[in-house]
Amino acid sequence: MIVDLAIFVVSMAALIKGADFIIKESEKIALHFGISEFVIGATLIALGTSLPEMAASIVASYHHKSDLAVSNVIGSVSLNITLVLGTVFLIAKHIVPRRDIFSKDSAWALFPIFIFLLVSYDGIISRAEGIIFLFLMGAYLLFLAQEPTIVAGEVDEEVLQEKFKWLPTIILLIIGFVMVVYGADFAVQSASSIARKLGVSEWIIGLFLVAFGTSLPELVVSIQAAINKKADMSIGNIIGSNVANFSVVLGSASIVNPLSVDLKTYGFDILVAFSASIMLVFITATKLYNKSAGIALLTILAIFVLNHIP
Repeated sequence: MIVDLAIFVVSMAALIKGADFIIKESEKIALHFGISEFVIGATLIALGTSLPEMAASIVASYHHKSDLAVSNVIGSVSLNITLVLGTVFLIAKHIVPRRDIFSKDSAWALFPIFIFLLVSYDGIISRAEGIIFLFLMGAYLLFLAQEPTIVAGEVDEEVLQEKFKWLPTIILLIIGFVMVVYGADFAVQSASSIARKLGVSEWIIGLFLVAFGTSLPELVVSIQAAINKKADMSIGNIIGSNVANFSVVLGSASIVNPLSVDLKTYGFDILVAFSASIMLVFITATKLYNKSAGIALLTILAIFVLNHIP
């Protein structure tokens, strides 16, 4: 038990550190080509911070652990909005996104979870449906590709003038991917072992233990972005990460092996993810980027957690 826990902690640390390498180097590439802050957050950083979820769910699917693969996504989406954005809104003094997030991006906060409910209604996410999920991510990237490039004032001039070097960037990206892949493998195996020994279901382990660990990159990146007055990057990271979780993560995992989903048994947890997504749209519609929004989101998180305490 202690050995499994130690392996889990070390493997999660490798996942997070590997994702950190990928995030930082991806941001350098984005800035080098003059991509806007929101698009950086919603694509490269979002995909980078979603790598732990993707690796963990793909490995879980490979080992025929559907509950672990799906609950990791549901838990991550819920935590990304309630824990990550809730914390950001509480600690950030002044959040004023340059972008009209509601008019441009609210559909992307809800559309993926509607697709998830639709395809999992029969209890199975098939390989064909997994491919549909991947096309959804492609559509999102094409949508963001229409965005204008970086605008004046978004990034420090020193960062823009910093000399970009491809070789160290590529090396660190490769190291990051290796750490993420192997970290995910050990994390899933050790988490499953812990679940068996404690008599806890793999769904609960994925929903909280694995999901919390894989959401740490989003938490760290979004808080740092908010503190540095990069609200667009912070919120873009969460919206993009949730799109990636439903499309790339579930899509890839279901292509490896079809995933079984018990909507009746796990309806409450899926409802929390849906409610959190609705709350995110409401916040962007009312521009309620303040402590009140943070408290509301953390209240949803508290209800989510308390429902699973015996």
